[in-house]
Amino acid sequence: MDPMIGRPLADLDTPSLCIDLDIFESNIAAMAGYIADCGKQWRPHAKCHKSPAIAHRLLQAGAIGVTVAKVSEAEVFIRAGVRDVLIANMIAGETKVNRVAALCRYGDPIVAVDHFAQAEALAAACRKLGVTCRVLVEINIGMDRVGIRPGPDAIELAHGVDRLEGIRLVGVMGYEGHLLRIEDAEEKRRKIDSAIGLLEEARDRMQREGICADIVSAGGTGSYQFTSHCPAVTELQAGGGMFADPFYIEQCGVQGLSPSLTVLATVVSRPMLERGIMDSGRKTLNGELHMPVVKSTVAGRSLPDATVTALSAEHGFLKLGPESQYLTIGDRISVIPGYSDFTTVLHDRFYGIRDGVVEVVWPLEARGCLQ
Repeated sequence: MDPMIGRPLADLDTPSLCIDLDIFESNIAAMAGYIADCGKQWRPHAKCHKSPAIAHRLLQAGAIGVTVAKVSEAEVFIRAGVRDVLIANMIAGETKVNRVAALCRYGDPIVAVDHFAQAEALAAACRKLGVTCRVLVEINIGMDRVGIRPGPDAIELAHGVDRLEGIRLVGVMGYEGHLLRIEDAEEKRRKIDSAIGLLEEARDRMQREGICADIVSAGGTGSYQFTSHCPAVTELQAGGGMFADPFYIEQCGVQGLSPSLTVLATVVSRPMLERGIMDSGRKTLNGELHMPVVKSTVAGRSLPDATVTALSAEHGFLKLGPESQYLTIGDRISVIPGYSDFTTVLHDRFYGIRDGVVEVVWPLEARGCLQ
């Protein structure tokens, strides 16, 4: 057992990555309930947590599996007993396709493809091992990242994939990530409906032509409260809402969730009355999509006019207004990551906190899994 379990939050050294378990569990219940009420299944993306312990919590809450970006991540989760894993990425190269084929002996992965060359290589690797791997055709619905062009190109690919032995086509997927930050709710809904409509058209034609399209997978945290209402969608990949970063709440308009993830930091310098320096910089936090947000002292005292203005390698720069200038060297503060996906990968473990005490320690076992 980790020696910090049962110790007060204030006993943690800094920087430490902490989860408020009450808020975290409330967020999970809210997401699971929302998606289930819309008649959809939940396959949350694990890029925000990288932790099999958290994945099992999500399964207990009703998730059918997890979504990952890398083969190495899939290996971690399947090894930990999470059998149903969607690798929502293109897999290329002999080494990787052989590893995916090997995973089919122990789990039930799904792989996204947007070109026949990817599918053909995976099918050959699976035939050598005598296994079958599920496949989704990824369609570009406006993100312009990966995905085959919707319409005839997508259907032609679906026919080609469907004929290959060693893989089994089960549906389509797409990501409406280019629409997350539309401010007007009605415009956002309309454009998401239009984007998901491209998946619906592909599904309908595939079914008419005798090709399996049981799965229509889409939806990130910044859009799930809209995408869940699209009739064609069967499952949502939204995962980051369990932490409910300021990016999702302030820039994407996600409602009903609260930030559960914080970094515990120490004030290490007070060069001016209006400025403080904490021991958490870019090696601890990330400010690319949204700057970290100062929450409070470890004792719960509010810091309403303290802001993080910049991050260097090891230090965070604090601008302190009149109500926050009482901070002294050695004070502990809680800082909310602006976007957790870019912060969690910098840490080895989560400290789960309840009532001010460390209840659990969860390793990020898939951290650093880039291949």
